[in-house]
Amino acid sequence: MRVLRYFVAVAEERHFGRAAARLHMSQPPLSRAIKRLEAELGADLLHRSTTGVALTPAGTVLYDEARALLEQAERARARVAAAAGPAVITIGILADSAEQAGTRLAAAFRRRHPDVHIRIREADLTDPTTGLRTGLVDVALTRVPFDDAGIDTVMLRSDPVGVVLRSDDPLADRESLWLSDLSDRRWFQLPEGTDPFWRAYWNGTEPGGELRRGPIVRTVHECLQAVLWSGTIGLAPRTHALPDGLVAVRLTDMPPSRLVVAWNSATANPLIRSFVQIAAATYRGDAIEPKRTPSATA
Repeated sequence: MRVLRYFVAVAEERHFGRAAARLHMSQPPLSRAIKRLEAELGADLLHRSTTGVALTPAGTVLYDEARALLEQAERARARVAAAAGPAVITIGILADSAEQAGTRLAAAFRRRHPDVHIRIREADLTDPTTGLRTGLVDVALTRVPFDDAGIDTVMLRSDPVGVVLRSDDPLADRESLWLSDLSDRRWFQLPEGTDPFWRAYWNGTEPGGELRRGPIVRTVHECLQAVLWSGTIGLAPRTHALPDGLVAVRLTDMPPSRLVVAWNSATANPLIRSFVQIAAATYRGDAIEPKRTPSATA
């Protein structure tokens, strides 16, 4: 079909240069494609001259047939699209990640897919996959680490993590802290049943190790309120804006928090793949092939 579109453009423009400009391509590959078409059909389709081209009798027949085939293909595409209904993608956002996704990604995706219906599902801190495993979303903007079996991820950004303290805390004026400096503090916890890698990370411990004691929270707002009201230790990427009365002090030995785009490994949905490519290009400045981030189970 592509070569037939090339031929129709040349036949209508009567000139290879003008046809190439119309097709947004250079002239040499266009000329080669038409010559291959003539060789396959065993017939000269064009009379070539220094001023342009004219259709041969065989070329006139092919022009009529090609126009009919292209129109039929377009009708078929339209009917398939109508039968399938409008394309929809559901994007999962992790709690505070709505602003982390930024307006550039939303604008870039809308430009590429203006007719796609976009749904947003925001999850709390108990599900780092934002519903990806249960099929509630198609793709997720979230943070690692979590158990990524069956899930592919591309890292968009790596953010340093700080400990969130009240402004009047004795450690609030420190330039940086170590986890050991906070061993006697109460830390917030995520509920039982939460992904163990995720739960341990935000508790400042190792998966399978003993969790630090403290109140159970489910949302970022609950975390911040626990710090404000009871002096509980909280963790947050240092890119986050904090309310008055709270500060974030850099944790020297805390691994960074990685913002990622995640999707089910088995998906073949081209719209999801397109979203991943657009997200990678938006954050890194150029399109890349999706690669796995280091596994939480490695």
